[in-house]
Amino acid sequence: MKTKILTLLREKKDYVSGQQLCEQFGVSRTAVWKAIGQLRKEGYDIEAVPNRGYRLTEAAQTEIYNKSEIASRIQTRWAGRKVYFYEEIGSTNAEAKRLAEAGAPHGTLVVADMQTAGRGRRGRSWISPADTNIYFTIVLKPEFAPDRASMLTLVAAHAITAAFRDVLGLSAGIKWPNDVVIDGRKTCGILTEMSLEQNDIQYVVIGVGINVRKQEFAPEIADRAIALDEVCAEKVDRSRLLAAVMNRFETDYERFLQTCSMERLRDSYNAMLVNRDKEVCVLDPAGEYRGTARGINDRGELIVELPDGSLREVYAGEVSVRGIYGYV
Repeated sequence: MKTKILTLLREKKDYVSGQQLCEQFGVSRTAVWKAIGQLRKEGYDIEAVPNRGYRLTEAAQTEIYNKSEIASRIQTRWAGRKVYFYEEIGSTNAEAKRLAEAGAPHGTLVVADMQTAGRGRRGRSWISPADTNIYFTIVLKPEFAPDRASMLTLVAAHAITAAFRDVLGLSAGIKWPNDVVIDGRKTCGILTEMSLEQNDIQYVVIGVGINVRKQEFAPEIADRAIALDEVCAEKVDRSRLLAAVMNRFETDYERFLQTCSMERLRDSYNAMLVNRDKEVCVLDPAGEYRGTARGINDRGELIVELPDGSLREVYAGEVSVRGIYGYV
């Protein structure tokens, strides 16, 4: 009820009568009054004027980051339409997988204010303090072949980078395959996991961690990590940004589905790629080598030009790519 009322008040941007709320949601005036009271306690400034109704104001307030706030801002058809929010959880990916196994629908969104067991790529830990960053996982139930699933990491990186640019005006870029960077420093990591049954995809979960508030990073990453608040003129609203990411992800995912490849996103992705036309070191278990990154192909592989002019296509998997002179 709170989410529905909040969504309507935000959409109308004017007074909505109590009678209209009762009729639209099929509840009593007492139920409406209680929901309004709960929203006020959570920090919303809601005016109540006799004979006019209720209006949500834009008065300055402490950031509100909860299920109702996030859900009321998401304007999609399926991405994030079902939201689970946790003040604290072990891992949003682990919870998303549990929900997917239990029948959670395509597009289910799991959000946490704090994680106690967050993980990054290749099993690395992801520090996840409270009241600081964005941690979320989206559940997908695609029908394409399993060998296409790895490209979803690139789709997510593209959507997040686009949201940073559109909503925050930041010159964000992508470090292939799964890092979003600003000024050559990482602000977002992505971890995609898949469950198979008889070679069919049961579900895919895409977990994302975004550094938002200025914070003290661990010594081993301090020189290559950055938070959005460090480069934004105004404090970032986490709910608003998360909603923007969902909106963009839905669009990009549907473009991906048109060919089940990066064909429709490739040029835009390459324009965001900070590795492009730079010397890189490919850390392949079979032996590292150097070359110049030339962008991705339709399969999402990084095309690396070797010193002899030949091209090698690098599949993400367990391979990492580093810049010759630094993180990027």
